[in-house]
Amino acid sequence: MEVKKCYKQTEVGVIPEDWEVDCIENLAHITTGGKNTQDRVDDGQYPFFVRSQNVEHINSYSFDGEAVLTAGDGVGTGKVFHYINDKFDAHQRVYRISEFTDRINGYFFYLYFSSHFYNRIMQMTAKSSVDSVRREMIARMLIPIPPTKAEQEAIAGALRDADELITALEKLIAKKRNIKQGAMQQLLTGKKRLPGFSGEWEYQPFGDVLLRLNAKEHQIQTIDYQPIGSYPVVDQGKESVIGYSDRHDRRFQCPQGGVIVFGDHTCIVKFVDFDFVVGADGTQILAAKSGQNTRFHAFQLQHSGIPTTGYNRHFKFLKERTFKVPSLAEQTAIAAILSDMDLEIERLEQKLDKYKMLKQGMMQELLTGRIRLV
Repeated sequence: MEVKKCYKQTEVGVIPEDWEVDCIENLAHITTGGKNTQDRVDDGQYPFFVRSQNVEHINSYSFDGEAVLTAGDGVGTGKVFHYINDKFDAHQRVYRISEFTDRINGYFFYLYFSSHFYNRIMQMTAKSSVDSVRREMIARMLIPIPPTKAEQEAIAGALRDADELITALEKLIAKKRNIKQGAMQQLLTGKKRLPGFSGEWEYQPFGDVLLRLNAKEHQIQTIDYQPIGSYPVVDQGKESVIGYSDRHDRRFQCPQGGVIVFGDHTCIVKFVDFDFVVGADGTQILAAKSGQNTRFHAFQLQHSGIPTTGYNRHFKFLKERTFKVPSLAEQTAIAAILSDMDLEIERLEQKLDKYKMLKQGMMQELLTGRIRLV
């Protein structure tokens, strides 16, 4: 590959000519924490970093300053990273990288290390996963270093701003989800009534509310899945769509009011309002009977949940269930409000995905010097 003028090929890829490359052990101190998981305190005063992306708390601290932390073993190996510049404590199987030399900005280091360390440890093992991190995996890892602290700080500042924007959006999404959960608790139980509606809700058996449809007539095999196609593949998993198919003969023509899709061996309930084909065995399809709103009942099932124990098959539970329901008009009004909340959350999640992609692109450009900020 031809290297552009003012750039050079190095062990970490193409970087500007005036950037250096050095290993982490020459840039920072590497050690581990000294605490155990049982040392955590729920309302502790200081952050306690364990082998998880979740930060626990503790009432002691063993370090006060700037540091980058990563899991030494467990499911978070090569995937869990934290940056802090304050008092904290750490688990004995968490690596602490700190006491950075004047040559490297701590946050710049965190950004490069957290985005490249997993690939490094995967290259150092013949297995498909990594069980633990050895100190030399960190110590001998090479880092590109911009020539001045000012350039490092400019890169770190731009990416920190992106991180803060993403964090703020994540908090907003969490807030919106909590608001929706509260609205479901009030509206789907009749504790709060919408303006213009009154009267008691009626208890109705499953057979008066929902109808089970034949999913097997619309099922396709995994070999028929395609990355693109005329009809989405829907099943009982968490994802709304798991693939596509052109099997017109297997198409389920979704009625105008939509249907409820859930699993025979799961408790995940989804509302679907488009034509589709069915994926995995055990997927169930329900539609509302006359005088009922399918979307309302989907929200009701999502809110109340289908037990994961006590029945071998969740459809048996549904058939034995009694539903407390208002009039069709009130069902429709409640479903519209909750659907609007879902749509707002979905748009925020799409925005979050876009911000994360933009940040990823910024990192690829800034951490390699393809774009210079100073």
